[in-house]
Amino acid sequence: MDLFPGAGTALNVLTILVGSVLGMVFGHRLSEHTRSVVTDCLGLVVVLMAVVSLLEISSPALVEHVGAGAPVMIVLGAMLIGGILGSLLRIEARVEALAGTIQAFVARRSPSVAALDSTEEAGDVPGHASARERFIEGWLTASLLFCVGPLTILGSLNDGLGRGIEELALKSVLDGFAALAFASSFGLGVAFSAVSVLVVQGALTIVGVLLGSLVPDAHIAALTVVGGLLLIGIALRLLRIRDIPVGDLLPALAVAPVLTYLVGALT
Repeated sequence: MDLFPGAGTALNVLTILVGSVLGMVFGHRLSEHTRSVVTDCLGLVVVLMAVVSLLEISSPALVEHVGAGAPVMIVLGAMLIGGILGSLLRIEARVEALAGTIQAFVARRSPSVAALDSTEEAGDVPGHASARERFIEGWLTASLLFCVGPLTILGSLNDGLGRGIEELALKSVLDGFAALAFASSFGLGVAFSAVSVLVVQGALTIVGVLLGSLVPDAHIAALTVVGGLLLIGIALRLLRIRDIPVGDLLPALAVAPVLTYLVGALT
């Protein structure tokens, strides 16, 4: 049975919302130590996902398009240019400010939901993150995790190309469980990551519909490798090793295909 373009993204959004609600409802029953262990597990799994993405650096399509020595330089250039652009545009700071505004709006409009989001605050210890901080961290972390990676890119493009939603179906299951775990620690902000998924994957699906089979595999491979590096940054944040401003590095995802095209045209 043929599904409408965007069916995979719709399924993904649904599983994130369901997982987030379950996490907020039942997550407070977990101890702080247990939730910390769950977050650590997610960080380690993100490392695994990143490694899978980074393997695309040796993709035959990419190597054939730009040459054997160029992929690493393309990724380096994309990260540097993207990072500079992102820092000048202050993407991470702007996203954090937007997240804080949304959290404050939700708290005013839906006191009962805000109370659900802060169920465990009554037992907070000194230094524990505030509701606003947890909302921002939850939205940023979940959005970046759910929107960056090979399944997001390839799955959304294949959905738009009419090749099926198998990749996004698998991603939906993974994201649903991840949302449950994240929401138990970060609360309502994780649910709002569904909006990010809808926008990003919806846009990629539209690209697939418009461009059809014209999307080069080499460009997707370069973009996927950069996405893998961003996943490493997310993992470092989840594991509390280093707070890398991954949001400022997001332009690298757009720069990578452009550099791939330019290098390919010159070789």
